[in-house]
Amino acid sequence: MIDKLEEVERRFERLTADLSNPDILADTAKLQKVSKERAGLEKLVETFRGYRKVLADLGEVETWLSSSDPDEKAYAKEALPGLKEQREVQEAALKILLLPKDPNDEKNVILEIRAGAGGDEAALFAEEVMQMYLRYADRKGWKADIVDMSAGNAGGVKDATVTLSGDAVFSQLKYESGVHRVQRVPATETQGRIHTSTITVSVMPEAEDVDVQINPADIEMQVMRSTGAGGQSVNTTDSAVRLIHKPSGIVVKCQQEKSQGKNRAMALRMLRAKLYDMEQERIRNERDSMRRGQVGTGDRSEKIRTYNFPQDRLTDHRIGLTVHNLPAIMVGNVDEVITACRTHYQAEALKAQTGGGRPASEA
Repeated sequence: MIDKLEEVERRFERLTADLSNPDILADTAKLQKVSKERAGLEKLVETFRGYRKVLADLGEVETWLSSSDPDEKAYAKEALPGLKEQREVQEAALKILLLPKDPNDEKNVILEIRAGAGGDEAALFAEEVMQMYLRYADRKGWKADIVDMSAGNAGGVKDATVTLSGDAVFSQLKYESGVHRVQRVPATETQGRIHTSTITVSVMPEAEDVDVQINPADIEMQVMRSTGAGGQSVNTTDSAVRLIHKPSGIVVKCQQEKSQGKNRAMALRMLRAKLYDMEQERIRNERDSMRRGQVGTGDRSEKIRTYNFPQDRLTDHRIGLTVHNLPAIMVGNVDEVITACRTHYQAEALKAQTGGGRPASEA
């Protein structure tokens, strides 16, 4: 591991030097590439340097154990347990940082939320979860745009599509895909009975042109008037766009902009992301034909999480996590849950890499 880390450190130092190279500074594309690669290595190199210092301190303290000076020996006995603990912490951090990177981690996200079982209550909860993610995005400093949304019969949303752009958005949200279940007494319930409803959340990395090539002949475009609230001309011009990808049957719709051209461009982004996600799913299934039968795979067909309002409890069934204070979670304080999921799957990936078993999902 040390040899690999020293090689990474040398690469980091070369990239740092390149940032002062006039030829690279004059080329915006090269400069961005070098800066991005260096930033991706910085945390690993800093952790390695801290680890190397702990090893040096530990070696020095261990020599003091055999010192004839009683003060040095006493200090060594006192300092040794703390240094060994630091070494273990740093080693664990390095192993996680050395895990193979998910190539999608740095990508922006297209988030889809749909009401499932439960009728009007499911639509109301779908809107609440959408707002939860929008508030979380705001806390993270991400840019969020509601691309398309269909209202429920009694309020809420039947389905909504949101784009989220920012720093490594997919790495934060990739474990949110799946069935989210809510248990509570709906506002329309006169008998005070607890109802169970579900919604589905889909988190897709936004694909670049180089990731997915789409044949224009495979796309059927339909235009229509936008629906829902909007400014002038929203409901009076054929600006909304629906794209049908004939080979896959995928349908996407965008009515965010007043311009038909802008809506078409956004719809193409959504279509590209869906096709990319479909291909990624195919690859994952080929790599592990048993994946769908495993516990905690993050499959969209699974019930991954329950929001139980009478008990003020959120439970993530994949990782066995239970937290309370649902009102705070629903206004965007969901970091604890997201971090716990990421930590769990990183640990599973590390276990698989070191021969301790297969991961429940890719990290």
